[in-house]
Amino acid sequence: MEWVISLITLTALEIILGIDNIVLISVIASRLPEEKRDKARLLGLSFALITRVLLLSTITWLTKLSTPLLTVAQNEISIKDLILIVGGLFLLAKATTEIYNFVELEHRQDSMPSQKEQSLSSAIFTIVMFDLIFSLDSVLTAVGLAKELWIMIAAVILSVFIMMIFAKPVSHFVEKNPGIKLLALSFLVLIGVLLIAEGFESHLDRGYVYFAMIFSLSIELLNKRRHDKKEVSP
Repeated sequence: MEWVISLITLTALEIILGIDNIVLISVIASRLPEEKRDKARLLGLSFALITRVLLLSTITWLTKLSTPLLTVAQNEISIKDLILIVGGLFLLAKATTEIYNFVELEHRQDSMPSQKEQSLSSAIFTIVMFDLIFSLDSVLTAVGLAKELWIMIAAVILSVFIMMIFAKPVSHFVEKNPGIKLLALSFLVLIGVLLIAEGFESHLDRGYVYFAMIFSLSIELLNKRRHDKKEVSP
């Protein structure tokens, strides 16, 4: 029964760590024409699954990524750290740009549809790039928690399939609620900062970030419910 507990625990953790991946895919897919969004979400999560399974198959190579490569301000930086730092900077830049577009350019989207929509290939490229970062982080967590390779692979497959099921409803919910979308983008900014901090060996507990986002989401949902009731009442 020990393997069952390990599988359930690791699957749950992989789903939690995959929240940022779902949010990012939702934001990127929202910039696509309606008929292409489902395809972008499916391809994005499919690539995440393939990447994570391939990385798990090269555990020996993954351990070498943690070998110190250089020292910056008394911090030993490895290849893994460089990937996290660069990925965090890209995510920070992407989320900040999306916040600017959402806040400052939203009123001009009807007159300039070309700025709202991007090509499917461009969206997939962006999703793939960030999938590599999120996959590395996710796989390293799996390696640290489970001993059997098949348990790691099974947990990753289960978590990605569950994310595929919920990706569409989550995306629709984010797209239909501007306040929630802004919270999602702010969440990506925080994740970008966390990745940079982890790259510099400042290990911050993501639980605090997830708690803050859940708390903020709860407040936003209560505010939305209050607003809806106010519109219905005479």
